[in-house]
Amino acid sequence: MGFPSILSRIAISRNLLSSKPTNPSILLSSRWFSNLVANNTDKAESSLPSTLAAYHVSSGGYMRGTVFWEPDTPLTIEEFHMPRPKAGEVLIKTKACGVCHSDLHVIKGEIPFSSPCVIGHEVTGEIVEHGPLTDRKIIERFPIGSQVVGAFIMPCGNCFFCSKGHDDLCEDFFAYNRAKGTLYDGETRLFLRNSGKPVYMYSMGGLAEYCVIPAHGLAILPKSLPYTESAILGCAVFTAYGAMRHAAEVCPGDSIAVIGVGGVGSSCLQIARAFGASLVIAVDIQNDKLQKAKTLGATHTVNAIEEDAIERIKAFIACFDKEITGGPGVDIAVEALGKPQTFLQCLQSVRDGGKAVMIGLSKAGAIGEVDINRLVRRKVKHIFLVAFGMMESDHFLENLVNRNVIQVL
Repeated sequence: MGFPSILSRIAISRNLLSSKPTNPSILLSSRWFSNLVANNTDKAESSLPSTLAAYHVSSGGYMRGTVFWEPDTPLTIEEFHMPRPKAGEVLIKTKACGVCHSDLHVIKGEIPFSSPCVIGHEVTGEIVEHGPLTDRKIIERFPIGSQVVGAFIMPCGNCFFCSKGHDDLCEDFFAYNRAKGTLYDGETRLFLRNSGKPVYMYSMGGLAEYCVIPAHGLAILPKSLPYTESAILGCAVFTAYGAMRHAAEVCPGDSIAVIGVGGVGSSCLQIARAFGASLVIAVDIQNDKLQKAKTLGATHTVNAIEEDAIERIKAFIACFDKEITGGPGVDIAVEALGKPQTFLQCLQSVRDGGKAVMIGLSKAGAIGEVDINRLVRRKVKHIFLVAFGMMESDHFLENLVNRNVIQVL
């Protein structure tokens, strides 16, 4: 059982962070991880139990996690005191953690973040502990042993924006986690075993054997979905779903161009078709990605190196609807890469009165140009969307599966 190739982004199985000493230099093929080295000291006393029944937080214990120290420096695997959840939080035994491009932005120094830190926010796992004084409703919703998926943005559930349903703008998330690398009491949950030194958290710090996540940042993972392939749900799929439903408001018959078909872009293709889009154009510079895009809902593909992407998109539209008004262009264009060039392509691909939805994160300080007069005069809607943490209901993922937005093979 598994996902289609939409869920093929790298996922790190918990087996790669097993309690036995290993050489983690083979963790990932990415050049930022290829020199990763282990702390190969004697770890006998830090071995972690492999079953829920053997886990006893009252007896203490240690875990291992992957630490980012500074840009262009190899990550290392370090031993930590077992993280402890507080009220409204849960401790997750990590089953898998994906590597998102935003993680790579931090590793390359393109997005500033507090260090040292444990990165990783595309997490699936098993709940093993609730924080003291956690609300009974949270405990009932997420009982011990539940398999769950975490969200990139971990909404607090209480701030102004969360109370208005705008989880993606959560004040506490950006004030504490994004700005300081902590959870919402201003403290991290990660401390090195040997020195006791605090280590910051990029989201929940998922590249570790255990992690702490605010309960509002979790959704139950249906048992029909596998842990490893499901790891990217909390970022790529939630973001794409939020973009297609809430920002783009895709309607049956819409024409859509998705620029950049990585994890998020590929998810956008599949969700757009599930919502009834009739023309879905995938734009990328890699033919292998474009071939996969055809299996995920793309009706047409464009290699932006081999041909002018904007002209090709407009040509597809002209053939698709010969009575189109408002100038040739798609109803909705989605930028899922985060580069100034693709930002401009997205704007120029939209018809008058259409929507340009920006999802891709870029390196800090990147500038995208906007034709102000066209934006104003021709009613082009320009929508920015970083990521969605919205769960929407206790059965959010089950609903996606049942509607074939996520396919189980």
